[in-house]
Amino acid sequence: MLLRAPRPDGTPAVLLQHRAVWSHQGGTWGLPGGARDSHETPEQTAVREAHEEAGLPAERLAVRAAVVTAEVSGIGGTRWTYTTVVADAAELLHTVPNRESTELRWVGENEVGDLPLHPGFAASWQRLRTAPATVPLGRGDERLRRLPRTVEIEAGVFVWCMPGDAGPASSQPNPRINSLLRALT
Repeated sequence: MLLRAPRPDGTPAVLLQHRAVWSHQGGTWGLPGGARDSHETPEQTAVREAHEEAGLPAERLAVRAAVVTAEVSGIGGTRWTYTTVVADAAELLHTVPNRESTELRWVGENEVGDLPLHPGFAASWQRLRTAPATVPLGRGDERLRRLPRTVEIEAGVFVWCMPGDAGPASSQPNPRINSLLRALT
């Protein structure tokens, strides 16, 4: 699960797992996650694994999207996919690592690439990261309660929406801002 939460300045942090040395690609940083059971959706798997590997309660997670980041063909026509579930938390949550992690850490989104990343995560990171977007909302606007958060603006393209000053009404509304406002309703 690619879990984002706002730092004190409102910018996004991502929860990363420093993988135990004995695990596949041990010593690298990646996302908490694991294998999907046959009866689960990718979203259900991600929420379960976030609880198992990081002690995160399901009710504190808001799933935003599921993105297939890798597909592999196997013997006899079998196929498997790697799906990254994108989610948000309203705040930086307390984590409890299990034996698969040497550390769990909230890392500023702009600092993720500075760490030695698991190769699979590194290959998809640029695609999954957000661009910042300030959404102009007035003080009484109920949508303020929903920010900051991740918004998928088109398939697999994400922005981190933060509230901004609505300012004076514009005679030429920005179509991008209007689409973000619609996504928040």
